[in-house]
Amino acid sequence: MTQYLDFEKPLAEIEGKAEELRALARSNEEMDVADEAAALDQKAHTILEDLYKDLTAWRKCQVARHPDRPHCRDYIETLFEEYTPLAGDRNFADDHAVMGGLSRFRGTPVVVIGHEKGSDTTSRIERNFGMARPEGYRKAIRLMRLADQFGLPVVTLVDTPGAYPGKGAEERGQSEAIARSTQACLQLGVPLISVIIGEGGSGGAVAFATANRVAMLEHSVYSVISPEGCASILWKDAEKMREAAQALRLTAQDLYQLGVADQVISEPLGGAHRDQTGTIEAVGQAISDMLEELSGKSAEDLVKQRREKFLSMGKRGLAA
Repeated sequence: MTQYLDFEKPLAEIEGKAEELRALARSNEEMDVADEAAALDQKAHTILEDLYKDLTAWRKCQVARHPDRPHCRDYIETLFEEYTPLAGDRNFADDHAVMGGLSRFRGTPVVVIGHEKGSDTTSRIERNFGMARPEGYRKAIRLMRLADQFGLPVVTLVDTPGAYPGKGAEERGQSEAIARSTQACLQLGVPLISVIIGEGGSGGAVAFATANRVAMLEHSVYSVISPEGCASILWKDAEKMREAAQALRLTAQDLYQLGVADQVISEPLGGAHRDQTGTIEAVGQAISDMLEELSGKSAEDLVKQRREKFLSMGKRGLAA
């Protein structure tokens, strides 16, 4: 069953009427509703085009958070062969908000790491809604070092509201773990590519995305803070999240202009949740292109390029 966002209510009404007609036809074979249903489908398509042709920053946040968007597990199961998960940080515990392990991408051995939000109530609680604790970042560090040791490219899939801010996480060194993970990214002597597949929230995302190449899905977002958090701090009113989203310049298009993102991957009309297969295929092609671009580069060149990328970040947008 399709889950509609607040701004999609006009679309929900039309698609709902079309489905009702088809349900009536299924219960009464003598009814011929093909023409009426087709007309409603065409009207729904037109509405969908109008809604998505110029999304505001806040609406992009809503699309990026849609529960039916493909998650990290979907990408791994579809794009990566022989995936062998590796668990635990060898220090405290295994964080289920972070998936990672050895795999092959189109025949090439790689290490893949990503945030997993979960797809239903049970899995979302198990995965902590994609909010990693310190042991999740330390697991990522362990996997990155393993990749570096064996010369394996690293692919990260980012989809998190941010690092978990709970008391236990802070007691176990959340900020230090994020900083160490970011440092590990910068020191890798192998290609590191990252794709923002939904939300890229604060340091929790940067810890995986300090990469040679960063790609973003068309309706994904990437920001130092959530719009609600920003509005609460600046205006003492979380309801001003729309203004905050616009000011944060968190969309893929804004971040490409600023040089934070290297590539924007197109999504199907209506967002990734309306065509998961097509979205995953597009991400797979982007990963393939980025890996090919970085293949053959020396460890020194990869580290230097990554460092220069982040030191120069934002200059493109300021110059414009």
